[in-house]
Amino acid sequence: MAVYLLMLAGILTLFTAFSSRLLSLAVQPRWLIVLTVALVVIALAWTGVIIWSFLLVRPPSTDTVGRFLTTTLTLALCALILIPTVYAARLSYLSRDVVNSLFSSGGAAVPADDPWHGARHVNFLLLGGDSAPGRPGVRTDSVTVASVDTSTGATTLFGLPRNLQRIQFPAGPARDRFPAGFTGDGPDTPGLLNEIFQFAEDHPDMVPGVPKGQRGPALIKQTVSEILGIPVSYYALIDMKGFAQMIDAVGGVQVTIKQPIVYGKYREGLLPAGTRRLSGEEALWFGRSRTDSDDYVRMGRQKCLLNALAKQADPMTVLNSFERLATLTKRFISTDIPQEVLPAVVDLSQKMKGTKMRSLSFVPPLIDTANPDWRLIRREVTEALDEQRRPTGKPVTAAPREPAAVQSPDQPVTLDATCA
Repeated sequence: MAVYLLMLAGILTLFTAFSSRLLSLAVQPRWLIVLTVALVVIALAWTGVIIWSFLLVRPPSTDTVGRFLTTTLTLALCALILIPTVYAARLSYLSRDVVNSLFSSGGAAVPADDPWHGARHVNFLLLGGDSAPGRPGVRTDSVTVASVDTSTGATTLFGLPRNLQRIQFPAGPARDRFPAGFTGDGPDTPGLLNEIFQFAEDHPDMVPGVPKGQRGPALIKQTVSEILGIPVSYYALIDMKGFAQMIDAVGGVQVTIKQPIVYGKYREGLLPAGTRRLSGEEALWFGRSRTDSDDYVRMGRQKCLLNALAKQADPMTVLNSFERLATLTKRFISTDIPQEVLPAVVDLSQKMKGTKMRSLSFVPPLIDTANPDWRLIRREVTEALDEQRRPTGKPVTAAPREPAAVQSPDQPVTLDATCA
């Protein structure tokens, strides 16, 4: 009983005083192995104590009713210990499998006291890829950089339209091939931002020395860094099909639409106005449809959708769908974030929870996508990040036709008419 009480006290202490630390341990395979082994050992020892106690105090064989009741109680107690342990061990195994499958191990140690090496901001490139049938390769139709303040967690999203043209590559083979800006190669690649990822994969000379599968991420990171004037540290790419299935896995996403959204090549679908919970397919069309609208309106809806998911995907919902989400994550997401950085990313995400996410999209009339003003883009980024550092400063305002501000977490996301 004393050991039991001490264990309960220890668990309560861990989950209250050291919850963020536990989350960091949950993305470290070595600690997941330790957790699994510890759970199994404790469960077996506890089950052994229950069975041994039963053998010591069980009624005599002549007491049929007493023997039946105590045996039933013993089996129930053993199940009460073993079933949660098996479930927890299964989650631990799945977590370890996802971490090992999705995140590579760089081998270099990351200083716990300064994981970002003194950087004021860490920038993550978030890509949405569309690999539809009949379309060669992957087109990154959604390009967003999340710039996170490493000390406060304040985040600004910088959205780049997929149809940005005359893109200036960083110094190197890519710029040597396209000194006046990216113009593509034939009618299938007219020279848009969303083509760079696949173009690099198909042309090894654009990123020499980089293996297949990594050429696209390498060049798009360098290019976006050049466009925004900030270093992009890591990227994450999600396939659109996987995005829809992940939404289904968590039970859909609730949004409020003020104007009906028509979708489909032949206008075969409609998302009516009103507050409703979208399925994965509906949410995918919500974020992709350009019928009766354009790319820039679609960009706004994509940000609305991301905000809604971030606020509605609570831990219990994720936990209940964890096994399916783990499978989908391995299948539809790719990233270059190393395992060694994951604890720092988790800590950074905890800081982000209490901050308001800001957004700035480089769309018309702020930017002419056919002839972008690169200096203006970099200046706007610098000013936005400076404002991010000022708690009392004027908030970053989105470019025209951006969605309205997201409501509180317990309210549905409201979309402005220009976004819907």
